[in-house]
Amino acid sequence: MPRVTDHSHLTLTDPSTDPRDVAEAAAAVIAERTGAPRHDIALVLGSGWKQAADLLGEADCEIDNTDVPGFAPAAVEGHSGSMRSIPLEDGRRVLVYGTRTHFYEDRGIRAVVHAIRTAAAAGCTTVVLTNGCGGLRAEWAPGTPVLISDHINLTAASPLEGATFVDLTDLYSPRLRELAREVDPSLDEGVYVQFRGPHYETPAEVQMAKILGGDLVGMSTTLEAIAAREAGLEVLGISLVTNPAAGISPTPLDHQEVIEAGQAAAQRCGELLARIVERIR
Repeated sequence: MPRVTDHSHLTLTDPSTDPRDVAEAAAAVIAERTGAPRHDIALVLGSGWKQAADLLGEADCEIDNTDVPGFAPAAVEGHSGSMRSIPLEDGRRVLVYGTRTHFYEDRGIRAVVHAIRTAAAAGCTTVVLTNGCGGLRAEWAPGTPVLISDHINLTAASPLEGATFVDLTDLYSPRLRELAREVDPSLDEGVYVQFRGPHYETPAEVQMAKILGGDLVGMSTTLEAIAAREAGLEVLGISLVTNPAAGISPTPLDHQEVIEAGQAAAQRCGELLARIVERIR
């Protein structure tokens, strides 16, 4: 039986604790539980993407979030409160997070980006961030996957602490976006705008996002992407348009609609993810 070290003294809420130490502790637990000294690619599953990841391959280990330092149970319907280790045929491993901590949960920004820092500590060099979002373009019907080309962070927060200056030019890797388009040439791309949530945006806020240059609106991803860049990870972002944003369609917004759109698009998104991950080097 693998030895599991006691990391209970490490918490993300203690300002005297370096969050990278908690990430190292979490990575150590993942290595002990999976028997894999490192992982290569991390995948964060957003709303609507749960079933899609099943097509990546069969996990040989699944770990409850609560067994890993710094992680918490899933707080949103349609998310899974566990992480999986999936071996690929070429020997690489994918660390799949079944949920994320959202900024609106008020657990602190360290908790929001903890999975990203843990992935880096586990050896990952690439992270694929997925989400369910509202679309601002009428041609993007629910169930349409869209590559994220850039973002606008409207949370008024950053995961970087102190005088830490990180260049966010080409944050969402052009190389990986091109690789994704080789898999599916029909993929469009757009600018993702993160609001704090948990309420949906008003029609006026959606129009503001559109005027600012946004194409997609949601409540996640940007803070994770910033933390990934700081940690040296290459980032691929993919949004699943689960509904038209407020004011784009006369239909009221409903989280159940988000889940149903994800279920309807699961096969296409799963095959897309699997083929992209296979090509990432």
